[in-house]
Amino acid sequence: MHLKKWTEAAAVDEFEETDRKMIDLGGSRQIGLFKVDGAFYAISAWCSHQRATMMHGDLEGFELVCPLHGARFDIRNGAALSLPAVRGVASFKTKVEDGKVFLKV
Repeated sequence: MHLKKWTEAAAVDEFEETDRKMIDLGGSRQIGLFKVDGAFYAISAWCSHQRATMMHGDLEGFELVCPLHGARFDIRNGAALSLPAVRGVASFKTKVEDGKVFLKV
């Protein structure tokens, strides 16, 4: 059984000029880390519809729009909110300690 552990992903000050960062954990594991209203959220960087990267999609509140076909996902839990996506994406817990953002992966 694989136990999830906290992994350092970014420094809080990396988000002074942007609301997102791609976290590459190797292989096919890329996570989008987003900051909204001072809180951090993390979901898979890949759309569940056609595996397109969502890192350049519009972020409207807590909804990330896939730039390929417009599917929307809730960055708080990875839920698919609109077609053409019918499946959500993985979401990851986050925490901030000592100016660093950690993901539970």
